[in-house]
Amino acid sequence: MTTPAEPSLTPGVVPAAAPSAVAGGAGIAGAVDGLDWQRIGAGLDEAGVASAGPVLTPQQCTELTAGFDDEARYRSTVDMARHRFGSGVYRYFSYPLPAPVEALRQALWPHLLPVAQEWAERRNQPSPWDPTLDGWLARCHRAGQPRPTPLLLRYGPGDWNALHRDLYGDLVFPMQVVVGLDRPGIDYGGGELVVVEQRPRSQSRPTALSIPQGHAVVLTTRDRPARSARGWTTHAVRHGVSTVAWGRRHTLGLIFHDAT
Repeated sequence: MTTPAEPSLTPGVVPAAAPSAVAGGAGIAGAVDGLDWQRIGAGLDEAGVASAGPVLTPQQCTELTAGFDDEARYRSTVDMARHRFGSGVYRYFSYPLPAPVEALRQALWPHLLPVAQEWAERRNQPSPWDPTLDGWLARCHRAGQPRPTPLLLRYGPGDWNALHRDLYGDLVFPMQVVVGLDRPGIDYGGGELVVVEQRPRSQSRPTALSIPQGHAVVLTTRDRPARSARGWTTHAVRHGVSTVAWGRRHTLGLIFHDAT
């Protein structure tokens, strides 16, 4: 998790936040189902990352952020500077997850699973994921990966996150989701999500995204399939966060495999 970030960035901005009718678990499921999944899938195929749209209300974002200091919610806390991962703090939730976090993970699964299966088929790889998220997580737990991986991240001025991949064990789901909880340009400056694709025999391609409050971004966990002259090859992808210039930035990270 300590790969140094590359210096140049291709700027990109997620579309401005629109009013959302998300409210509670049912509202979250409806918001996720209403996203343009064809467009999201095309973005993942093209660059391994795609802006998705609003999935949480501002109130839900504020409530999650306000709970950052509630020790009872979390199984562990990581000081990034101490481990040379960057600078900032992130906290892994304990089970049971907060209701909006659980609702999001459950609602996203049936939309992400077909993309994961198609990616595996393209590369003639196994597709070990269950039709339900609960079934897949039970498999993770039987394999010695029982610890929840959804996390809340906090960055202040000067904080950043090194390029990395979130693997945690032998069982891996190939996509994850990041949700912005604060307002870029109002609550903080800088702090873009940075995704870097390593292309064989070519320069790496970076993408930088500013995530509006309540919006989700879908990205690959470690790589993506890419067409080549001989069929399909694999491009490694890492992600991180550029330096926060001012203010405070919180994000919710949703990973769909549990940890050893």
